[in-house]
Amino acid sequence: MKKFLPLVLLAVLAVLPLLGLSTYLLHILILTIMWSVIGMAWNLLGGYCGQVSFGHAAFFGIGAYTAGILYSKVGISAWWGIPLSILVVTIFALIIGFICLRLRGPFFALGTLAVGVILRVLAENLTGLTDGNLGIMIRERTWVGKTWYFYIILALATLAFILVKKVIESKLGYYFVAIREDQDAAESLGIDTTYYKTIALCLSAVMTGLAGAFYTSYMGYIDPKVVFALHDISIVAIMVVMVGGVATYWGPVLGSVIMVLLAEGIRSIPRLGAAHHTFFGILLIIIIIFMPNGLTGDISKIKRLFRIGKNV
Repeated sequence: MKKFLPLVLLAVLAVLPLLGLSTYLLHILILTIMWSVIGMAWNLLGGYCGQVSFGHAAFFGIGAYTAGILYSKVGISAWWGIPLSILVVTIFALIIGFICLRLRGPFFALGTLAVGVILRVLAENLTGLTDGNLGIMIRERTWVGKTWYFYIILALATLAFILVKKVIESKLGYYFVAIREDQDAAESLGIDTTYYKTIALCLSAVMTGLAGAFYTSYMGYIDPKVVFALHDISIVAIMVVMVGGVATYWGPVLGSVIMVLLAEGIRSIPRLGAAHHTFFGILLIIIIIFMPNGLTGDISKIKRLFRIGKNV
């Protein structure tokens, strides 16, 4: 049954827009699927390869501005930013990797965080290219409804899931896990850790950049404080994986559902909307203490809890 679960889930999702869902519900679904892509991207680098990044907003923002600049400066549809972002984000990932992958542990995390902040500042000040804090608005909307946006991001998420699964189940995935478990031991076995960490970083960056390029076309507006946001992009990407389950296939999917629904639920409550980061922090503390492997990773604990409840 587990073998056919991805196909069943894909079929169910593909049918949902045909059931007459409201625009708001489709919007929530689109955001959830987009965050699952970002979560899968972070999980590949941080969960499987052990390189904890606090700078995935950098890749998201690069992808977003690739699409935005194509439209505002070149006069080409922002949708072309999706395929072009693969090249642009890869180049940036190689540069960032050359600088940051020399670092380990918390130093790598701080290095990626610094890169994200630097790119945000550059985007704010390179007004001739990015229009600074005024942002870039996509005035030509491709579709009025959200159905085709849903199918596009669903296709991207499907490709991302297949890519992660194929990579992790290949020799490349074993190298990633070996680096995560003990980098020195991996090097002693002849594994070129820098080379494979660079591959993991590039794959993770490209998936995140694709989500950013889609975001530009979908939302129709970007600015540096939104797409390079530390709290709303980089930190939430980590939380999606931590809540759902680190180094699991379905963890980022489950985590994105929980995080998007929680964020929307809190924002709908008067006077609490601006405090959603506080609730995110509380949730993260609870997960770390009671389920450090996330909901998917610690599913056995949840099953035991329900058995206890039934017995009582």
